[in-house]
Order: sequence, then structure tokens, then C-alpha cells
Amino acid sequence: MNKREGEGFSSKKADTSVNLSSPVIAAFKVFQQELDTKHDKYERLVKISRDVTIESKRTIFILHRVTSVPDAEVVLKEADVKLDLVRQKIGLIADELRGEDIHQFHRAFTPGIQEYVEAVSFQHFIRHRSLISLEEVNARLVFMRTEAEDPKAPAEADPAGSHVLTFQVTPSDYLLGVADLTGELMRLCISSVGNGDIDTPFQLSQFLRQIHDGFSYIGNTGPYEVSKKLHTLRQSLGKVEDACYTLRVRGSEIPKHMLADVFSSRTAIMDSEEGLV
Repeated sequence: MNKREGEGFSSKKADTSVNLSSPVIAAFKVFQQELDTKHDKYERLVKISRDVTIESKRTIFILHRVTSVPDAEVVLKEADVKLDLVRQKIGLIADELRGEDIHQFHRAFTPGIQEYVEAVSFQHFIRHRSLISLEEVNARLVFMRTEAEDPKAPAEADPAGSHVLTFQVTPSDYLLGVADLTGELMRLCISSVGNGDIDTPFQLSQFLRQIHDGFSYIGNTGPYEVSKKLHTLRQSLGKVEDACYTLRVRGSEIPKHMLADVFSSRTAIMDSEEGLV
């Protein structure tokens, strides 16, 4: 290679250097900042959703004590306090989603919202013996925010002003939360039988049958996760119906304090036959 060819090769290498001041590089820096911002928001939503899940599960544990206390309203009021804390956490999710496309971040917070729907519907059933509607769930997720506390509020906003912030549970999250509710109702049935309550299992059986029929009508038009949870729903319904059968046929010949043991043993047999244990 002669000197002239070497100079040409060096100039070609110099031409491939990156111009940091070019419009393309500047545009990619903007994209990088936007992606980092969305990623940070996604991670914050995941953490908040985890807190919502934990507090909702604790609420469900509190509600299961309703069969072992003389005054159920005491347990329900304790659950109200817990659910208020959960709603405050959901309010943080609503703050993060202001001005954002909810579908971009839905996977980050959907586990917590489903658990909240399960908890609030469980409490509603214990108190009213009915299923809470999606409209009732969303009506409880309305938050007041003052402009002074709102980091997204303009600088010229009135510090004394306030606005309403809402969070809307999606129909799919509502359906999946209700599907999970059936497992808690099956456990409530076991606890009721153990405490000598022979009326609640029959109420639960009818209620679970209605939920099962409702999910059957949805079919393949609903969220794809429903098909997975529908199998668990059928199992819970079968166990509750089996408890009702035991109470109706053998209830008079088995002491009340032994009914729970008989029912638990039959449940274990059903699980082993289905390959669950």
C-alpha cells in the first residue's frame, strides 16, 4: 500500500466517526429519556401494586375471622379500615397514570387490582350476601387532590383549588378478581361448617352456581385468563356442593363439631382424585 492509498484509508475511517451534535443523535437522546421515564414509572407501579396485593390479602385474612366471632360487624369494620389503606395505595396508581395510556402500564398493576376486587367483593358478600358490581367498585375509587399537592399542576394553579381524580377498574380485572373470590367463599364454607353454621353453605352453593353460570355465558369472549380460573371455580363449586350434600344427607347423624372434619376429608379425597395433591 502506497502513501496515497494509506491517506485515503485514514480519511475513510475518520468519516465513520459519530457526530454527537447531529439531529439524529439528539433525537435518540430524547427517545432514551422517554424510555427511561416510562421504565421508572412502570417499576413504581409494580411496587405500589405489590403493596396493594399484600394489604388486600391481609384484609381477606381478617374477613375469614367472621365465622369465629360473636359480632361480625366488628370484623367488617376492621376490614373497612384496611380497605381504606388499600384505596390510598390505588390513589397513588391513579396519580402515576395521569395523562398516560393505561394500557401501556396495565400489566404493572393488574395483580394488585385483581386482589383488591377479590377483597372488596368478599367483604360485600359477607355483609350483603350479593356480588358487588363493577360500578360500585369504581365508585369507591374517587380521590380528591389539591393543586398544591399535585406535582403535575401548573405553577399558576390556585393553591386552594382541588380536583377529582378517579381510577377505573377494567372489566377484565373485575372478572378475574371475582373468579378468585370463589376460592375464598369455599374456605368460608369450610369455616362455617366447623362452627356449626349449616345455612351459609347452602347460600354459598347457590351464589357460586350463579357466578359459574355467568362465567359460562362469557365463554371465549372474555379475557384469556378466565379459562384458566374457570377450572378452579368449578372445583370450588364442586367442594361446596359436596359439603351441602354431606349436610343434607348425613347432617343429622354427624355431630356438629365433627362436620368440618368429615367435609375436610372429603375435600382431600376430591383433590387427590383430581391430581391436586
